[in-house]
Amino acid sequence: MTEATAVRDAVHGVSAVEWLLRSKEPAVRYLTRRDVLGESVEPDDEAILAGPKVRALLAGQLPDGGFGGHPYKKWTGAHWRLVSLVELAAPPGEPRVLAVAERVLKWLTAKARFRGFKVIDGLVRRCASLEGNALAACSRLGMADDPRVELLARSLVEWQWPDGGWNCDQKASGRRSSFHETFVPAWGLHEYAVATDADWASEAADRAAELFLQHRVFRSLRTGEPINKQWLEFHYPPYWHYDVLQALVVLGRLGRLGDPRADDALDLVVERRRPDGLWEPGGFWWQRPGSKRLVEVVDWGRRGPSEMITLNALRVLRGAGRLAW
Repeated sequence: MTEATAVRDAVHGVSAVEWLLRSKEPAVRYLTRRDVLGESVEPDDEAILAGPKVRALLAGQLPDGGFGGHPYKKWTGAHWRLVSLVELAAPPGEPRVLAVAERVLKWLTAKARFRGFKVIDGLVRRCASLEGNALAACSRLGMADDPRVELLARSLVEWQWPDGGWNCDQKASGRRSSFHETFVPAWGLHEYAVATDADWASEAADRAAELFLQHRVFRSLRTGEPINKQWLEFHYPPYWHYDVLQALVVLGRLGRLGDPRADDALDLVVERRRPDGLWEPGGFWWQRPGSKRLVEVVDWGRRGPSEMITLNALRVLRGAGRLAW
């Protein structure tokens, strides 16, 4: 058996699953059973809301639904907390979570934000990850019928570049959009399409997915080499930063992991697996609570294996048919 063949063999995921099922976070245990084991299991909303990370993400909430300061404040603002809450299976009907979403929507759909954005060479320059994250979160929370959520979705489609992506760089040539600004809107439009059956949103998400797949997720079309070596390291939370694992998570949600152009990226996930069957972060965009800048609300773990990265790795490997039991 060649090394390449061995890499493509299914990963035995039992030890990693057992580790995740011992998590102190009820959401991680639930998501492991649902997404990795494929069990038809209902979430225990009360337990999920009592989880230490979920509690911390909701701590200090103000009457306006926010947490003081600008919603986009890195990384304690309402925008970032909302995404983390949704990724931890926050219940759609939970008033506190809906209040966070309301605070974010009020900010993102204010008339002032839709005036004066740059159009250069016929292409809108927009940091579309903002709308993408909010669109995905609100769609997951059952808010897709809110006119403001539809506004986010239709705006993203209107701003989409010909290659399927988005970009906020005013100096970009227009030949290629930003991977960082594209994977999040792809997720958001997909979630909106799932919630509303909007074909136009699904088609726009697929165009974005095609951009990644054309590049085999991380490779240059010209040289075949990695576009950015930092993308080969896994991070959690990703916020708006592109990396191979997060791209595969989005492609998995779009049902595109069976595309052979994703194989190189899936091979990388297998190669990054530790001898104990778990995965660890290769870098961080955040600092622990108590730090002076880029402070997170919770400690996602900076040493040893990561629960969320391991969960995401198992999700994509299962979606690609590479897990064995």
